[in-house]
Amino acid sequence: MPPLRIDVHRTDDLRDVVHRAVQSLVEGKLVAFPTETVYGVAASACNAEAVDRLLEAKNRNPGAPFALAIKSAAEAQDYAPDMGPLAWRLARRCWPGPVTLVLDCDPQRGLTGRLDETVCQAVCPNGTVGLRVPANQLLLDVLCMINGPLALTSANLSGQSDAVNADEVIAALGDRIDLVLDDGPARYGRPSTVVRVHGNHFNILREGVVGAATLERLGRYMVVMVCTGNTCRSPMAEALLRKALADELGLSDDEMDQKGVQVLSAGLAAAPGAPPSSEAVTLMHEHGLGIEEHRSQPLTDQLLRHADLVLTMTRGHLQAIVQSSPEWAAKTAPLMPDGDDVADPIGGPLEVYRSCATQIAEGVSYHAKRIAETFRKSEGS
Repeated sequence: MPPLRIDVHRTDDLRDVVHRAVQSLVEGKLVAFPTETVYGVAASACNAEAVDRLLEAKNRNPGAPFALAIKSAAEAQDYAPDMGPLAWRLARRCWPGPVTLVLDCDPQRGLTGRLDETVCQAVCPNGTVGLRVPANQLLLDVLCMINGPLALTSANLSGQSDAVNADEVIAALGDRIDLVLDDGPARYGRPSTVVRVHGNHFNILREGVVGAATLERLGRYMVVMVCTGNTCRSPMAEALLRKALADELGLSDDEMDQKGVQVLSAGLAAAPGAPPSSEAVTLMHEHGLGIEEHRSQPLTDQLLRHADLVLTMTRGHLQAIVQSSPEWAAKTAPLMPDGDDVADPIGGPLEVYRSCATQIAEGVSYHAKRIAETFRKSEGS
């Protein structure tokens, strides 16, 4: 019997489609979903019989594991409790998106240990688990409603071409599956990039949508310096911290990106694209640093999510961030280790800017040493 096919573009209420998919998965059925990469077929990872059906439908060797589709990056540590800073960085920056992270997992400590033994063999047979948060709202809505993760794999027979639309899913799997959600052609038409992350290093196991250069950039340690308008204090702090970190790590400025360190700045009330103040430019020239190409940017939710460390010029800036985004409080701190404010020099003479830069340099020196020590430890691990 062919699978039921639902054209999601012709439904009156997508919530009905989500509920139908959830009900099918709970009943142990196999559901083909659109994703941003290729079409996938899923089973509830909490249903061992359904996962067995998925293995049979794919003609898959049990030694070739399925990925686990989860709701969000925040869930990743539940399944891979030993994930390090690099893995966490890639998870929060790549997801939802076309990247599968292969991470060490310990069934004795993570939620994989609560899955049926046969499911564990299907998703983490070698001490690792592949995790993914697909960038497809329909599938994300299903994940938010269902109990537990989904065992997810491409909607084709093993060894055959990936299915990029519903017709190809049905042609490949036919009556082996129960429900196909047709959302038209997949956005990319290419599989996800599979990335093995171990400690402070990663390697690509399968080339996909996201390339190595992009992953290198997304894996960098990011510090964001924050003031109000992003034209005086934070641009100076950005330049001074980058220079101090390069000195601490024994690198030239050009080598900083290769090292995996990125320093940015932003403002809580910044107008996008404003140049730095002429006094700030002059002061940084005295330090041998050029910031004339800097352009202001507002502090966005994405910058906060991507940042590893957020340093604010005042306690007021810190409080504003914590109040609006309390989930990032743990990685937000004042620039000055004693908590003192760095006063805004805007409108003042050059001497006021010079005093401001001297204060910023003190705070920058403190944090540069701590960040460099973190990098040395990670390289030794």
